[in-house]
Amino acid sequence: MANENKIATFGAGCFWGVESAFRAVEGVVEVVVGYAGGTVPKPTYRAVCSGKTGHAEVVQVEYDPARVSFEQLLEVFWQIHDPTTLNRQGPDTGTQYRSIISYADDHERMAAEESKRRLEQSGKLARPVVTQIVPAAEFYRAEENHQRYYERMGIAPSCAIHGRID
Repeated sequence: MANENKIATFGAGCFWGVESAFRAVEGVVEVVVGYAGGTVPKPTYRAVCSGKTGHAEVVQVEYDPARVSFEQLLEVFWQIHDPTTLNRQGPDTGTQYRSIISYADDHERMAAEESKRRLEQSGKLARPVVTQIVPAAEFYRAEENHQRYYERMGIAPSCAIHGRID
């Protein structure tokens, strides 16, 4: 019996850079940028950027669990942003840039909580981790001009990623 692909959802600041980072992971099949965790149905980029919808910029990562585990995706997540800055990544500020892991089941919740605990206890960070670990919420795909943005524009990823954990 063949493994079925799974979906993981992460928010780590500007979704263009997050999308680019996850696309580079072996075993990731597809990455879609969008919005989750808010109160307004079918939000637009402009509405999310206003900070009034409650949504975070997130990526939905489709992955083959036979090639990459959820735990490995969590390791990538921690490496590509600063999980100690509340509602901020580099120069981008606002609740839409919050650090967030959405879980689909108990395995993902426990893996995310354990991963966060290990990071907090590692001594690698000067401040507490503020990443939210929340049940998966409705995901709204962002407008097409935001999908594969760097790839379409022919430019290297440039969203600021400060405080990386190496």
